[in-house]
Amino acid sequence: MAARKGYAMPLDRRTWLKLAAGGGIGLSLSELVDARSVRASAASTKLEGAREATTACNFCSCGCGIICHVKDGKLVHLEGDPDHVVNRGALCSKGAAMVAAHGSEQRLRVPLRRAPGGDRWQEISWDEALERLARKMQSTRDAHWVAGETVGGVELPVNRTDAIALLGGAQNTNEECYLFNKMGRLLGTNYVEHQARL
Repeated sequence: MAARKGYAMPLDRRTWLKLAAGGGIGLSLSELVDARSVRASAASTKLEGAREATTACNFCSCGCGIICHVKDGKLVHLEGDPDHVVNRGALCSKGAAMVAAHGSEQRLRVPLRRAPGGDRWQEISWDEALERLARKMQSTRDAHWVAGETVGGVELPVNRTDAIALLGGAQNTNEECYLFNKMGRLLGTNYVEHQARL
């Protein structure tokens, strides 16, 4: 029987015995070493002493569940949450790559402010940022407050502002969404929207 051109491999009895013996040894060793347990053991060593926390992915409006492992204040590993109703443990490429985004040098870690007419961003403290935000929200609410409207010749109290809107996202929990809605009502706005609907 002629071998095909370019694929000639002489297979005599000795070569066949070597291949069969090597394959048999390989199969028997694969039974001794469980690759899954080796990988699991390596992962558990890496995560030894790490604190586990659950969160939601912040990349899109799906809100996939993620289990984060934090060691010495740093995110060392994340994986999909198998108990989460949305993703059942799976993560897309963006969610799986969140470790890199979390540890990126380009990630902002302090509030920045650009003065009106300015061309540069300046770092400010968290206290200053919260103070400025609270002051702007209060002045906007006061400047655009509507206490009442006349409908059919009758003055009705409405107590609202149309100048403030709140935007939530899929990474927010039900409890956070409840607080957003409550804050919106306390501010007097009906404009509480969700990222996934826009």
